[in-house]
Amino acid sequence: MNGYMGQILRINLTTRKISTIKTEDYAEWGGGHGIGSALFWELCPDKAISGFDPRNVVTIMTSPLSGTLAPAVAGRTEVQGIGVQGYPIEWFTRSNFGGRFAALLKYAGWDGIVIEGKADKPVWLDIRNQQITIKEAGSLWGLDTWETQEEIWREVMGNAATRDEWWQLGTERDSGRTTQKPAVLTIGPAGENLCRNASLIHDAGNSAGQGGFGAVWGSKNLKAISVVGTGSVDIADPNGLMNARLWAKENYATHIDNPYDERVGLYSFPNKPGNSLGIYPEHVSSRPQGCFGCHKGGCRRRTDSGGNESQCVDFFFYDAHDMERHGGKTTTTFLQTADLAQRAGINVYELESGIIWLRHLYKLGVLGRGKEINTDLPFEQFGETAFAADLIDKIAHRKEIGADLGEGLARAAKKWGRLEQDLKSGILPLQYWGYAQHYDARVETDWGYGSILGERDINEHDFNWLVYWTPSIGYLTGEKPLVSAKELSEIIAEKCKPYSDPLMIDYSDKGIYSEHMVKLIAWHRHYTRFWKQSIGYCDWAYADFVNPYTPDYRGITGEGEPKFFNAVTGSNISFEEGIEIGRRIWNLDRAIWILQGRHRDLEHFAQYTYEVPAKTGYTTYEIPYVMPTYENGTWDYRVIGGRVIDKQKFEEWKSKFFEFEGWDPATGWPRRDTLEKLNLGHVANALAKQGKLGA
Repeated sequence: MNGYMGQILRINLTTRKISTIKTEDYAEWGGGHGIGSALFWELCPDKAISGFDPRNVVTIMTSPLSGTLAPAVAGRTEVQGIGVQGYPIEWFTRSNFGGRFAALLKYAGWDGIVIEGKADKPVWLDIRNQQITIKEAGSLWGLDTWETQEEIWREVMGNAATRDEWWQLGTERDSGRTTQKPAVLTIGPAGENLCRNASLIHDAGNSAGQGGFGAVWGSKNLKAISVVGTGSVDIADPNGLMNARLWAKENYATHIDNPYDERVGLYSFPNKPGNSLGIYPEHVSSRPQGCFGCHKGGCRRRTDSGGNESQCVDFFFYDAHDMERHGGKTTTTFLQTADLAQRAGINVYELESGIIWLRHLYKLGVLGRGKEINTDLPFEQFGETAFAADLIDKIAHRKEIGADLGEGLARAAKKWGRLEQDLKSGILPLQYWGYAQHYDARVETDWGYGSILGERDINEHDFNWLVYWTPSIGYLTGEKPLVSAKELSEIIAEKCKPYSDPLMIDYSDKGIYSEHMVKLIAWHRHYTRFWKQSIGYCDWAYADFVNPYTPDYRGITGEGEPKFFNAVTGSNISFEEGIEIGRRIWNLDRAIWILQGRHRDLEHFAQYTYEVPAKTGYTTYEIPYVMPTYENGTWDYRVIGGRVIDKQKFEEWKSKFFEFEGWDPATGWPRRDTLEKLNLGHVANALAKQGKLGA
């Protein structure tokens, strides 16, 4: 099994039993998410339990491309199980992180890890090649995520932890030697205290943030997993893989004599030398930091002022809109608070929305010292590090107002009697399933529809760069996008096989309710379930539709994904066959959600989505909404801000989508023939037994 190590580690924390699962029994799912969903389906009989239940099964999966030279894929790790962040139901969900963990897990000889049960006291998992030890973590409990990793390095490596030198993994001569520090995935105080917005943290800033898996680990008394290995991954066609990488570099990547083109904007910002996006002032020194095998120059940064390995909202979450932005003062605050959040192990996306909401409540006079919602949060220091530090500490340790906020924003709002009114006005920006609004469903439809039909904020930028950022930035700067809206529609139709449709990216008032948008959403769900979440292609590198370094601006997507996969595994699957496997995974996930209580009547946005017009500047990344539209027979990039989702038209659109997927429009449940065609007859039987099979 080229690309695979052949075994998955299975740990029962209750019994302390360590066993293995044969990867070949699940290889038909690809890797990552696909195998994780299949394992969860088999190993968690009752899908409707709470994420805090010891019977919850958590999978941590790599892919056959992990630890190889395949670009922008070697370092991703997929985490799955019943999460605790979602509202009102704790859906089976996923998260993902980069760094070194996936590669070192593969080098240790494992394709993934399955965690079951609950330890009777805090433990951590020590993996050194095939040597697996469940160790007591009493001395680690209470430490933050950085302190935990440093302590584990010292225990595993001994004196070598403080020096760059070779060290031996065990006492036996053939136990293996390496210069690598173990890759550690851990929780911080937020996870220990069962905060529903707790993350898993690896290295300084790689985070599995969404889903609340930090709290799930905390409920299992699992503090950390440390892994180090000295093996290698067998490649079916090493020459083919090297040739594919060189082909990609020559045709689709930045060139040393032209590191980036100023016209490109966000397309290539990870490649830009020095500071990313111009955020850091000159007095803040930084250098690139990337995941294992990154070919883009590193989208993260290490600095001399903090914010190490954090990117995007990791250090933007404390953007306060009216804070002063001069002299680097705000930037330094961002960097400092980024580190505080990572060390506590808190999901920064919920922090950002929480800060927006709390500040609204403070201005309304209902929250503060001696107010209806009593707290001593120092709002007079808002914009300074001290305010964010106090808020993070309160949440992570469930103190004062943090006792409620640790239950997640939706549950806190419900307890405070504000959920309905604040979701109606929009001051509590939780657009789907209790997750913070990311890109607005009222304008960037692919993001909103994908999230509400799934179980969390999708956080998939495949279309986002092209349909939102590029034309919107061009609108502000007066620069034209690389391709016209018409050319973009043609490229998307060419790349989005087998559902190719030139009108798929019509974001007009009419287009977002059309059968064309149905095809876009279906393709996106299927593409990401396989090529990105199962095989592990990085979200900031794929899908590569429009590429600034090719003569015709056409990117690598469609050709590159299977080229690397086939070279590593020796398979011969096409891009479209990968999409079909993704459709199968998407249907399996749908079945799990149905057993948890999913029905089409639950799939609706927060009320403000239907009543309050979309406006820019509400969160850190919203600029004028300029999107591709097809109106009066003409393609163009047009301003579409100020609109709402028409609830009735959205309901009608859902029926079109369900029919397209082969699901019952009345319920949103898959039909038997749909599942059987996907070789999911056993899933159909399970749904039928519960009376939840589509008619």
